[in-house]
Amino acid sequence: MRPVMLLASDSDVGGPRPTRRLSSVGIVAERGAAAGTDVELVARVATGERSALDELYRRHAPWLTARLSRRCTDRELVDTAIQDTFVAVWTQAGTYQPSGEVGAWIWTIGIRRLIDQLRRRRPPTPVADASVFHAVLTEEVPLALGDTPVGQAFRQLDPDLQSVLAAVAFCGLTNREAARILDIPVGTVKSRLARARRRLQEIM
Repeated sequence: MRPVMLLASDSDVGGPRPTRRLSSVGIVAERGAAAGTDVELVARVATGERSALDELYRRHAPWLTARLSRRCTDRELVDTAIQDTFVAVWTQAGTYQPSGEVGAWIWTIGIRRLIDQLRRRRPPTPVADASVFHAVLTEEVPLALGDTPVGQAFRQLDPDLQSVLAAVAFCGLTNREAARILDIPVGTVKSRLARARRRLQEIM
């Protein structure tokens, strides 16, 4: 099976660090690497510890690959999105705020990276039908937000506002892309998005 990724080179991540191939069936953590919670692993990744990244990949790459594959039929695009996701985990670990699940943070990065790949591909790659994306917007995004303050406020929004906010703010779609998936005019997306943001401010 083709490899999923090579981590970014030294110049990409700001200093000399070993580069090691990660495969689509997972990686073997370096010998002697201590396990820990996901939050602890992210903190160790932020210090440049490669074995911590290896362990995060081992834990999260399989389910992330499965979920992204349900949204895109092109395995190459999915593999690239997985690669980009864990490069982002490596470079952005220091920005992680432990107010929610690490898996939710990784999912948010992953779905955005997949959307980036779909935007770049011409002609458009066949993707799952709109009902699948509706499941992402109405089920998986609220689950990813969890019991955080944003998650609690999100659950108080009307369903139509939730869908637009999830599509644009959390999944990174453009207004036009959100309009196509939600089957509403672009102007409606804009107005609902503004209402959703105002309502979130009032609640929080």
